[in-house]
Amino acid sequence: MQDVAATVELREITQESLGAVLDLAVGPEQEQYVATNARSIAEAHFEPRAWFRAVYADDDPVGFVMAFRDPPNDFWIWRFMIDASHQGKGYGYRALELLVKEAREEGAKEMKLSYHPGEHSPHAFYTRFGFVETGEVEGDEVVMRLALD
Repeated sequence: MQDVAATVELREITQESLGAVLDLAVGPEQEQYVATNARSIAEAHFEPRAWFRAVYADDDPVGFVMAFRDPPNDFWIWRFMIDASHQGKGYGYRALELLVKEAREEGAKEMKLSYHPGEHSPHAFYTRFGFVETGEVEGDEVVMRLALD
């Protein structure tokens, strides 16, 4: 992980920041792996256990995260994206650290996520962070977990 010069934070999305968050996008080769932020935010409004935030580097929105939270047992990363122009700067790694902190504060003992396998999938990123495959498959997505204790 490279040093992150910017301060990375997870911030609530406001009416003022919504447009900038909706403009964030992964590269074309990654589009099949993550839903758009517009779809994610819309889905979150129909799931009471959804929790979502914009990833900021200093005062610039650079990504989006969404979790399914059902404390203290479940903390599932539902969506995770860093804008194509901001990838490789350490923002994703730092955002994941912040999600781990959030999950631990809720008392979660593990964090789960799933990903679509493929050439440009986030598998290597999650593995470097410490996630391991569980052997479970949900639909066409491979499930990974990270022990938090």
